[in-house]
Amino acid sequence: MSTEETTLSVGGMTCAACSSRVEKALAGTAGVTHANVNLATERAVIEFDASLIDVESLAEAIRDAGYDVLDIKGEEDERYVAEREAREVERLLQRRRLIIAACFTIPIFMIEMVPMMFPPLHHWLMGLVSQQTLWLISFALATGAQFGPGRKFYSQGIAAVRHASPDMNTLVMLGTSAAYGYSVIATFLPRILPAGATHVYYEASATIITLVLLGKYFEIRAKGRTSTAIDQLMKLRPSTATVIENGESQVVAVELLKVGYVVRVKPGEAIPVDGVVTEGDSYVDESMITGEPMPVQKTLGAKVVGGTINQSGSLDIRVDTVGADTVLSQIVRLVEDAQASKPEIQAIADKVVAVFVPVVLMLATLTFIVWMALGPPPALTMALVAAVSVLIIACPCAMGLATPTSIMVATGKAAEMGVLFRKGDALQTLSEIDVVAFDKTGTLTEGKPKVTDTHVLGDQDAATILRWVAGVEARSEHPMGKAFVQAFDGQLPEIEGFKSIAGHGVGANVEGHSVQIGSARHLNALGIDPAELEPIAAELAKQGKTPVLVAVDGDAVAVFGISDPPKKSTAAIIKKLHDLNIKVAMITGDRQQSADAVAKALGIDTVYAEVLPEGKSDAVRALQESGHRVAFVGDGINDAPALAQADVGIAIGTGTDVAIASADVVLMSGDPRGVPNALHVSKAAMRNIKQNLFWAFAYNAALIPLAAGVLYPFTQTLLSPMLAAAAMGVSSVFVVTNALRLRRLTPVA
Repeated sequence: MSTEETTLSVGGMTCAACSSRVEKALAGTAGVTHANVNLATERAVIEFDASLIDVESLAEAIRDAGYDVLDIKGEEDERYVAEREAREVERLLQRRRLIIAACFTIPIFMIEMVPMMFPPLHHWLMGLVSQQTLWLISFALATGAQFGPGRKFYSQGIAAVRHASPDMNTLVMLGTSAAYGYSVIATFLPRILPAGATHVYYEASATIITLVLLGKYFEIRAKGRTSTAIDQLMKLRPSTATVIENGESQVVAVELLKVGYVVRVKPGEAIPVDGVVTEGDSYVDESMITGEPMPVQKTLGAKVVGGTINQSGSLDIRVDTVGADTVLSQIVRLVEDAQASKPEIQAIADKVVAVFVPVVLMLATLTFIVWMALGPPPALTMALVAAVSVLIIACPCAMGLATPTSIMVATGKAAEMGVLFRKGDALQTLSEIDVVAFDKTGTLTEGKPKVTDTHVLGDQDAATILRWVAGVEARSEHPMGKAFVQAFDGQLPEIEGFKSIAGHGVGANVEGHSVQIGSARHLNALGIDPAELEPIAAELAKQGKTPVLVAVDGDAVAVFGISDPPKKSTAAIIKKLHDLNIKVAMITGDRQQSADAVAKALGIDTVYAEVLPEGKSDAVRALQESGHRVAFVGDGINDAPALAQADVGIAIGTGTDVAIASADVVLMSGDPRGVPNALHVSKAAMRNIKQNLFWAFAYNAALIPLAAGVLYPFTQTLLSPMLAAAAMGVSSVFVVTNALRLRRLTPVA
């Protein structure tokens, strides 16, 4: 099976039932293995067997379900621009429908409602024209609203019924058609109605259409604001670049740049693509990529990211990546993927929506029957009003928007802080975390260890031992190896037979001597007794330093103390996590005494020491088995198993590495300060989603009975269908507006 994934932009969805219908239509198509349709992003992400079905057939399945598919070809940024333009066209079209509907509705409202509020005006009007004439005028205006701007409810509502999946359009279509149709009968065939039941509701049908369109217009405007973060990211990329060739400069479109070109960026200009500095010295503002406010110095050989701002000097940059491979494009793609995914909490809304509209239709029918059987005269008109109110007020728009709008805003805001959620469900899972486990080296510490202590036994020459150790460690990829190379400032010796055992140590032959370097367990495994070095190593460990033992020709001869100080921000980060009621664990290969000393100084709650690289995932599993929900923070390369084992894997990025496969969350700045920021965003987002879902569910639970008329025995009044339409629109706008509050989130660390 050749599984592929594609993303299609879907138009015409108005409520949760719509996205559910598209999802079902795709899932029921032969060859589709998984489909995820998001109402807020208006996208369908589809996994399919390319040997059984192609993308055009998938698009046709969506069209058959009654919805549009935006024809987009090209890169992701071109898709985004096309979608934004399509949304703007839809906004303008919705505004035009609204204006036309209002032009039909306002005169009807003036004719029907204003005279009722001012009896003298009513008597004066009746003296000028007959009631029948006013009804005919209202009929003409209501017909214009019903089949003009209201035509979209029929086209989409009928399609929904045809697919046995009624939605918001179906409810509006039925509600307005009932009010309009009853009024037409009262106007032209009044004799077929019971005595006292000859009333018209033209103002109700027209006003419902206008208010629903007004609510959808405000919703479209508000939804447009949820993608502000992506808008800002897209605007970072300049449209042109200055290419330097043979000493000559030429301005070209960014799309024409190729790998290997050299571009010149002047102070104040945006860097057009990812690359490496070949000439110049400057400071670059990378805040929109990493969330870090301080500019970063860039000199010869430094990597730069497209979209960042050159501040002081001129830079010549060799182009390394272009198009969809650039960091900026990857960030936009990751944010959009996270926005399009569904957390577990969305399943609640999906299950309810799946049965909600059919239940509403049953309730509306039951309401009509009960009023006809038990209502006072004129029972028919009162049954109609109550049934129409139930149909209109119960539209499930707010339910469909409750979760995705909050996710859109939250993931976009997190990206501004330099926190990338690679998966939308990580947003929910992270909010449930109660322990954050950190890898020590390079995460809590600077990752730049230094040799601080040297102890040799007997008459051994310390300089010679250091020279041999530096020669061996020069072949090692461990950060501590670099510490020895930096400590020895001189010509390194030639080595032979280099061997490395991860988590234990390294060894080689140097100038005729066998040199072994590492932990006490490494020397023990080789049959070398480190007993004479142990007291010194223990004292170094108490000081929070890492003791590195050295054996030459089978004898333990020296121990070095390595210090890797915590990052300046580490203590504050741990305190902030404690403020969020999060416990902190540290997982390290250091000996227990060293790890305990560091943990005590930083306020760390739990320590797993002397852990081999492959044992980090076991430490995470141990925390999980003790009942904790665990987030693991590591560098995303050596820590891949632990990142995958954790409930949420958080990878420390570098500003240029955003696609770390094992991680759910990537911190672009390379600073663990992003951890409390990520937790802050996730907790705020889940609170927001729960508020939205509560509003959507509580709103329907409270207002459907009200619309059905349960208060009539006490108040002698029924809820007007016009008020029902207004309430339905307010509900959707409230949900989107509440989600937009997440844009005001600020970093906590």
